[in-house]
Amino acid sequence: MPFGLAVLRIGVYALWPFGYTTLERRDAGAPSCVGNVLWLVLAGWWLALAHIVTGVAMCLTIIGIPFGIVNFKPIPVSLLPPGREIVPTDQPFATR
Repeated sequence: MPFGLAVLRIGVYALWPFGYTTLERRDAGAPSCVGNVLWLVLAGWWLALAHIVTGVAMCLTIIGIPFGIVNFKPIPVSLLPPGREIVPTDQPFATR
């Protein structure tokens, strides 16, 4: 259950990445650090690798280049999701 919000965050960001960016929360604390280590070992590495492979595969065609570039955007949030926040790109500093 602790990673449920992280998985939901990744899913929403992967579903609609246009117009949003991720920010690192400075007030996340030690539980976020422990969660990041566990996530990286258990699932994060494989999710980030899948985004890299599919992004490169999409960039092989001219039509797929924009989708390939957008497929690289979720790599940081899929690699270490605890302690990250998804915000609109027009307000990246409003939540700090």
